[in-house]
Amino acid sequence: MALGDASEGLPQAAGHAALLLIDVINPLDFQGAEDLLGAALALSEPIARMRDAADAAGVPVIYVNDNQNQWHSQSSRLIDTMIEEDRPGRPLAERLRPREDDFFVIKPQFSGFYATNLPVLLPRLGVTRLILAGFAADICVLFTAADAHMREYDLWVPSDLVAGENDRRARWALDIMRASMRAETRSTEELKLRDWLAADEPG
Repeated sequence: MALGDASEGLPQAAGHAALLLIDVINPLDFQGAEDLLGAALALSEPIARMRDAADAAGVPVIYVNDNQNQWHSQSSRLIDTMIEEDRPGRPLAERLRPREDDFFVIKPQFSGFYATNLPVLLPRLGVTRLILAGFAADICVLFTAADAHMREYDLWVPSDLVAGENDRRARWALDIMRASMRAETRSTEELKLRDWLAADEPG
């Protein structure tokens, strides 16, 4: 679902939360991607489980995806390109392909907030808390988290739902998000979505 399809009647997000899936529709054929490929494919199932949990809880799912230098492209064309062409990231795109009711935001740079409609969409959904999952932990996830923090969103970046080309840099990025952005970084094994959502409930 594109923001242009949205109306004032959008349902309000449960727990004032949204799940952002960052660059999960990804060819994984860029320089250095071979170091990310295995971890990214391994995360397809954990990310899918979090997406299912978000569905069950009434938490909207928002794909925040790089335009892959297709400046004239639409979300459907980007997705079809990943799935129809024989690219390393095809299994990931097939497993995590957006559904009809998911939102899809195309970004031109690292941050999901830069030159996108995400800053307009989130308030319409009543969102004040964000769960970030995807790639790469030390680049697009980190930059999106920084912009979210500056806009005073509460953050959960589950350590088992993000990956990068280098494990050390991914851990470094998680440390920065935890220490400097007050992000929760416990894994989904340590913290369940229902418990994180309940922590924001009055009383």
